[in-house]
Amino acid sequence: MGIVEIYIKDENAHTAALEHKLEKMYNLKEAVVVPTAGLTPEMIKRSVGKAAAYYVSKNLDGINSLGISWGTALYNMVNEYPYENRPELNIVPLVGGMGRKLVDIHSNLLAYQLAQKVNGTCSYLYAPTMVESEDLKQRLIESEDIAKVLEEGRQVDMALVGIGNPLLNSTMSTMEYLKEEDLVSLRKSGVVGDIGSRFYDVVGEQIKHPLNDRVIGLNLKELQGIPEVVGVAEGAHKVESLLIALKTGYLNVLILDDSTAQSLLNEHV
Repeated sequence: MGIVEIYIKDENAHTAALEHKLEKMYNLKEAVVVPTAGLTPEMIKRSVGKAAAYYVSKNLDGINSLGISWGTALYNMVNEYPYENRPELNIVPLVGGMGRKLVDIHSNLLAYQLAQKVNGTCSYLYAPTMVESEDLKQRLIESEDIAKVLEEGRQVDMALVGIGNPLLNSTMSTMEYLKEEDLVSLRKSGVVGDIGSRFYDVVGEQIKHPLNDRVIGLNLKELQGIPEVVGVAEGAHKVESLLIALKTGYLNVLILDDSTAQSLLNEHV
């Protein structure tokens, strides 16, 4: 009947030690490390998503507004999220999400699906993640509907974000938001990662680049103003991106696989 749900927190001494070290090293409120021995890549994605869903579900007391970005990690989190009754909770997309490819990982759909699972409400950001020109972006963000949702995003109590490496296995490339010439330009600009489609460099600064100027969504400084930012990620290709995001203080909570966690500790200097 769905009245009783069981979640097994698959933790061992190794993952518990990794969590403690990450929390201490990067001043995190909490780190959740998922063991991956014997799991296929797809199973790892699901396990990280399930752990993220469990963390969020158990930490929503006092949370009335929850922001969500986009991507495969958050798709898996929403997919694994349990059904709950939280009618007071409003889900807000933190970045635009319209597009023709991989619509199931866009922020608007994730916000809607999560709101359905918690019996809450959601807002919609009726704009693409990235538009053709800065002039078009300015006109869009000045419209009442879009401006209102962006302001709601700045005021959320908790934000859920993925962390990407635009130069390796980039979902934005798969979605054709990034062309080959964009990747060349980003590489020359020193980009190492992105959060909510905002690109940052090796010192964690949002880079000065036309692509950043065309994104409709919260910027990295606005993200830092949110009381709790939960990052969800997995994969060796994201180690440098995560390392800089952690050193810069963009994340308060990190949920990831044990292999990536170990790499973060090994790379720390």
